[in-house]
Amino acid sequence: MKRLFGYPQNSRWALVQACVLIACIAFIDWKNVVNVYFGFLYAFPMLLIGTALTGWQIAFIALFCSVLAELFDPFPWEPAHSFPQDILLFVALFGVGLFSRQVAVNRRLEVNARRKVENEAVARREAEEQLEFLIQTSPVAILVMSADGEILNANSAAHYLFRLGVGELVGRSISHYVGALSRVPSTEDSSQTFRTEMQCRGKRDNGDVFLANVFFSTYRTAMGPRLAAIVVDISEDLRDRAEYGFEQLMTGSRILMGAVSHEVRNVCSAIAVIYENLARTKAFASDKDFEALGSLVEALKKIASLELRKSTDRFEAKIVDLAEILDEARIVLEPFCSESDITMNWNVPENLPSVWADRHSFLQVLLNLTKNSQRALESRDIRNVEISVAVEHGIVSITHCDNGAGIASTEKLFEPLQKGSDASGLGLFLSRAFMRSLGGDLRYVPRDEGCCFLIELAIAETASDANQGGECKDAMH
Repeated sequence: MKRLFGYPQNSRWALVQACVLIACIAFIDWKNVVNVYFGFLYAFPMLLIGTALTGWQIAFIALFCSVLAELFDPFPWEPAHSFPQDILLFVALFGVGLFSRQVAVNRRLEVNARRKVENEAVARREAEEQLEFLIQTSPVAILVMSADGEILNANSAAHYLFRLGVGELVGRSISHYVGALSRVPSTEDSSQTFRTEMQCRGKRDNGDVFLANVFFSTYRTAMGPRLAAIVVDISEDLRDRAEYGFEQLMTGSRILMGAVSHEVRNVCSAIAVIYENLARTKAFASDKDFEALGSLVEALKKIASLELRKSTDRFEAKIVDLAEILDEARIVLEPFCSESDITMNWNVPENLPSVWADRHSFLQVLLNLTKNSQRALESRDIRNVEISVAVEHGIVSITHCDNGAGIASTEKLFEPLQKGSDASGLGLFLSRAFMRSLGGDLRYVPRDEGCCFLIELAIAETASDANQGGECKDAMH
């Protein structure tokens, strides 16, 4: 069959066979003494010729074979009969050659197509194996469900998340574990497809509840609608946020209570002076109410003199990557500004050094300054906020400026509970207290237009500084 249909690498061998056959037929026809016509035998070499040559070459060989057949024909040549016979022979031989050529071409196309399909099948199997390996070794839970919520496939991380043995999730309903997924409309009930995420409650097989972040999508297959979901347990993140929020609240409360205690102590000291002056007069010497007032003043002085112990196990300065926390600040602040039609510009140089800071406290300070800018820019048609970073003399300076109306009086800018404050009057007070507790500072920078604040952070020169008790070197002047 390979000789018949002529693969390209066998074309030369096919031509050699065809030539030998033509020579043999011509020799037999030449030596034949019997009046028998052998021209039809040239059809066999033409089958081989068609597998190796092009159309015009086949026509030339067919013409050559027709001449040989007529040359060795035992019957005399008569134009009336021999000419039509030669034409028919040529057409027949040429047709056989073309047929053979087309069969060979189709055969080659079929072989190439089959080889391509086989290669694609191998590549598909390799891709499926890689995808299956990726899914099974993924640290996040991946599930595939039918339209009615039946779990069709689940990786090992999903079994671990829901506290089941490998393979036990298949065939169960997702409503028992992530009820919100069972309420997602399938493509069978709705033409709309979903590719989104949500946070919801998840439940393990033993009844434990956790907070889940779910990324899911719906799609249609030949076997019906499908729902694919990635489930991530974010309970630890929720606990960390709650714990950190509580610690930050307590730290802010301690700072605030310290300020209030200081003011109360000043008032009590003034009252105590007046009380002592009044006590020197004999008019109140035997007055019981005056004595009770003195006891009350002493009690207030004791309460005001109580120093709230500062917590050092949280919010202590650490060596942090400034570029990284500025990127996190952009993620938090840019959507916030976009909602208020505020254009935010960042002038941040490359290769920023590490600094002594606390990631969350620093973000809180930037967020507080941006909120203040938002309130100041509400009446402006053009709203701009610019954050710039400069490094000099062992200090990183971060300026936060806006084009608002500015601040009329800055004498009591960082004092708590200011009269006439737009908000609670605690934001700048707590922000500066946070920065100073980290070895940095927050200052107001006067300018002709708008409002500008400067955050200063000490540069962590070497990583070995982190092993010296974790204490921040105060580089501020």
